[in-house]
Parts: sequence; structure tokens; C-alpha cells
Amino acid sequence: MALLQRNTLPPSGTLDGYIDRMAKGDTQALEQLYRAAAPGVYAYALSILKNSHDAQDVLQDTFLTVHSSAASYRSQEKPMAWILTIAKNLCYKRLKELQRSGTASLDGFALVDNRVSTDDKLVIEACMNVLSDEERQIVVLHAVSGFKHREIARMLSLPLSTVISKYHRALKKMKASL
Repeated sequence: MALLQRNTLPPSGTLDGYIDRMAKGDTQALEQLYRAAAPGVYAYALSILKNSHDAQDVLQDTFLTVHSSAASYRSQEKPMAWILTIAKNLCYKRLKELQRSGTASLDGFALVDNRVSTDDKLVIEACMNVLSDEERQIVVLHAVSGFKHREIARMLSLPLSTVISKYHRALKKMKASL
């Protein structure tokens, strides 16, 4: 899936600039922000929702919300944290909707690559289910999307050492579950 290709975030100032330009009516700024931040937002949503279709819906809704809220954004030099907060809130809203409708579906993380066998999808899903939400987010952002630990720390507003230790702890948990 194209959204989960290896990606590197531009500096925070650039994302801040895109949001500022959007607030001033620059239509190209939304496209530029989307290109820069979409892979991280998608991976984050996938780590919460565990369903690629729902994650894609949240991805789109996140950028619609970012666009409509750009004028009220106040830079604290953490634009990705602001965007991921919007995505997180939309993910939890989506989960509540799915639970209410009784259609909650966990189609697994392996859907990001259709070359993975059904058995492997089940193993990956079982391994991911032993992780806490935060550990799962870090693993998906690093191992699936290819973000560097430093970038993940910036996105999630966590210290770098915390991200690294949680990542390694998550790998140990996954290995133990195998």
C-alpha cells in the first residue's frame, strides 16, 4: 500500500508553514501537508483501529478537520502532535461508532501487504494484540512505515529514550508470544 512506504517527516517548521498557509487560504498547502504527514497519520490510525479501511477513512477525515481548523491552530512547534491528536480523537470516535453498530472488525495489520498469507496475518495480529496501544503505535510507525525513532518521538510527543525502550520492549513481548 502506497501510504505505508518509508517516509521521513519534514522539519516541524515546514508543517507549521503549511498549516499557516492553509489558514490564509492557500489551497496547495493542504496537498503539501497531506503528502508530508499522511503516511504517519495513516500508520497511527491503523495502529489504533487495526483495520485498513477505517484507517483510510480516518486519514481523510483528519485532513478535512485540519483544513477546517487551520485558522485556530496555534503553533507550539509540534504540528504533527496536533495532527495526531485530531487523528486519535477521530479513531476513538470511529471505534465507538463501530461498537454501537456491532460491526467492529479487526481485519489485522497484515492487510497492508496482500502478499502475506492468511496464516501469517493471524500470527501478526496475535503478536500485535499482546502490545499496549502505545507500543503498537510505535511498532507500526517504525517497523511498518519506516519512521525513525526520533520522528516517532516527535509525532507522539514522547522522549526519544521512551520510544526506543517501548519499541524494544514491544519486540520482546512479540517474540515471547511466538
